[in-house]
Amino acid sequence: MIRDITIGQYYAADSVIHRLDPRLKLVVAVAYIVMLFLIEGPVAYATALAALAVVIALSRVPVKFMLRGIQSIFLLIVLTGIINIFTNKTGTVLWGQGWYAITSGGLLFAAHIVLRLMMLILTSSLLTLTTTPIRLTDGIEYLLAPFGRVGVPYHEIAMMMTIALRFIPTLLDETDKIMKAQQARGADFESGNLMQKAKSLVPVLVPLFLSAFRRAEELATAMEARCYRGGEFRTKMNRMVFERRDYIAVVVMVVFLALEVILCIIG
Repeated sequence: MIRDITIGQYYAADSVIHRLDPRLKLVVAVAYIVMLFLIEGPVAYATALAALAVVIALSRVPVKFMLRGIQSIFLLIVLTGIINIFTNKTGTVLWGQGWYAITSGGLLFAAHIVLRLMMLILTSSLLTLTTTPIRLTDGIEYLLAPFGRVGVPYHEIAMMMTIALRFIPTLLDETDKIMKAQQARGADFESGNLMQKAKSLVPVLVPLFLSAFRRAEELATAMEARCYRGGEFRTKMNRMVFERRDYIAVVVMVVFLALEVILCIIG
């Protein structure tokens, strides 16, 4: 289960999605996620899902590998759907009464929420799977650069966000090793109720936090030893330049967003 989380990992492949400019991918990912919470209607959702499927196919990232990101939090998604079923009381009553009544509006709203969450996770995973941490840092820094005129430390913010993403697979791997070591010593993480399972994780969390602090200190020492001074007076070895494929992707994205707006108006 720990190894099933794909957010923060990079999947090396030679695809047109991998070669796109990271700034464009960041803007497209944000625009797509915002669009997911604005569109309505089955046709609009089907179009958005088809577009996401095409991008996944073009990225050459295995579908099974992409679905691992959903599998790791599948229980949370199901729980979110159940909560929305029983909290939304619109439409006709299909079963039950009172607070546990299930209505047609509740089922439809829960389906919308679950579908949005799944597509959001796939979009976020696709961004990190097709963009190296260095290029992702450069893209975030470039997009945040205008805020530097008002004193925002945009380079430091971009660096922190990228380091956080980069440390996700590292900490997950460390967690897996600690859990296996504890299980070899007789620890049981599967049996018992919810409270007992939570208590059994304490021997895992303590060494995990210690390991995270140690890695952070080592990283800070390494950056200081290399005279790292943030974004001040720093130059880029590889400058980001929009190419033909990037302009084509911009046109495709604009057409797609316009189509979603039309479908929402019609539907």
